[in-house]
Amino acid sequence: MKKPLVAALSSLALAGLGATPAMAAPHTTAPHPAKAAAVTVDFAGTVSLSNCSGSVIRFPGSADTDPALVLTNGHCLETGFPAPGEVITGQSSSRAFGLLNSAGTKVATLRANQVVYSTMTDTDVTIYRTTTTYAAIKSSYGISPLTVQDTHPVAGTAIKVVSGYWKRIYSCNIDGFVYRLKEGDWTWKDSVRYTSACNTIGGTSGSPVVDTATGKVVAVNNTGNEDGQRCTENNPCEVDANGTVTVRQGINYAEETYTIPACFTTGNKLNLAAAGCTLPKP
Repeated sequence: MKKPLVAALSSLALAGLGATPAMAAPHTTAPHPAKAAAVTVDFAGTVSLSNCSGSVIRFPGSADTDPALVLTNGHCLETGFPAPGEVITGQSSSRAFGLLNSAGTKVATLRANQVVYSTMTDTDVTIYRTTTTYAAIKSSYGISPLTVQDTHPVAGTAIKVVSGYWKRIYSCNIDGFVYRLKEGDWTWKDSVRYTSACNTIGGTSGSPVVDTATGKVVAVNNTGNEDGQRCTENNPCEVDANGTVTVRQGINYAEETYTIPACFTTGNKLNLAAAGCTLPKP
């Protein structure tokens, strides 16, 4: 996992000695429709956490007056890694987030009042509810949230991984999808595998993965195989539908986010019983 950094590692990470992960199964290539101009992908709407990265997100059905949500990884949760099979909802939180503008400058501190949803089962996500609204953020700082795409990402798509922690943007493509990604005690389904140019490091956990053609979030950055080990912490392995294990040292991964919008209803309220919601339930 691109997990929280300790001070001793910070200088190494800054020197570029960070994680890189794994790859495997065949993949399809994205179709090349009429070339649309890529949108500008910068730091606006991303956040820095004490040990991870994240972003202010909205769903296609969110309203400007809804409480703003922040997306990061399950393994970035301040109370520790959720156990395999554990799903946390409605947990009190007062976590602080540094809101960044397009240049990566911190312009405000946002504050959570709840962990709306957190798990490391099937996916690796935490969603916080903040004490403010999208409209208030826009009015005060001129910053809009990132919209989460509600359809499956496509292999070959050009992406950027935007780290609010390091104030660094990685550019690459979706190389393909992993049937099962295993790391230590955790297993994630249908993970995104990057091409090698996205050599993310510790502290990039929770970064939004943005489609450069649409500006929408298609995944959340979470791990990579650092040392070439097999299925251990910080060394995830790919497992295909036949059980074949592949280890790809130096390749990094993200977890898809397209299933999340179906689980949120009016007012950005979580409803795990909603039609089409497939997120793991408590």
